[in-house]
Amino acid sequence: MYLCTKNMEHIINVIQQRWSPRAFTQKDIENKKILRILEAARLAPSAMNEQPWVFYLAKNNDQNWQKIFPALVEFNRLWAVHAPLLILACGRKLHTAKEEMPNPTYAYDTGQAVAYLSLQAMEEGIYTHQMSGFDKDTIKQNFQLQEQIEPITIIALGYIGNPEILPPKIRALENGPKTRMPLQNFTFGAGFDLTSS
Repeated sequence: MYLCTKNMEHIINVIQQRWSPRAFTQKDIENKKILRILEAARLAPSAMNEQPWVFYLAKNNDQNWQKIFPALVEFNRLWAVHAPLLILACGRKLHTAKEEMPNPTYAYDTGQAVAYLSLQAMEEGIYTHQMSGFDKDTIKQNFQLQEQIEPITIIALGYIGNPEILPPKIRALENGPKTRMPLQNFTFGAGFDLTSS
């Protein structure tokens, strides 16, 4: 099955719209949207179709929130407190069929699932902000994670909010430029014209 040009343009538009705000409204995300966002992650590719991702969902101030939020570094707590939903994304380090066999691509594959999740969220009008600033040991203890389950990222999700709710030092980041390197900086190969991006 081939995507038509119109659909391809739509996909790139969604990618171009995606960014990582820190100002969220506390409006709840509709359950049907959450399900579609998670479905996108479910459909992500993975080596040997292992699908090593594990997601823990936390609505603002529920039981899982109380396990995730304290693990965030202080800077992230200052703004993530407004997000209506946090998702802890973990990866299984071992293969499911052969539990003694390490899966070297678990983090890469989980990252792909999170990318799919983020793009579907953007399609739904939901913004995401992924965080590496958290204490993994606290997460492991709070969720009593098995040794083979590795925390990878925490994602804040929500509708875009007013930057005025943020502390001044964070508000300044909200309005800063969102730059990307040109293709020539990271793509190499003879016979390709990479000057159009």
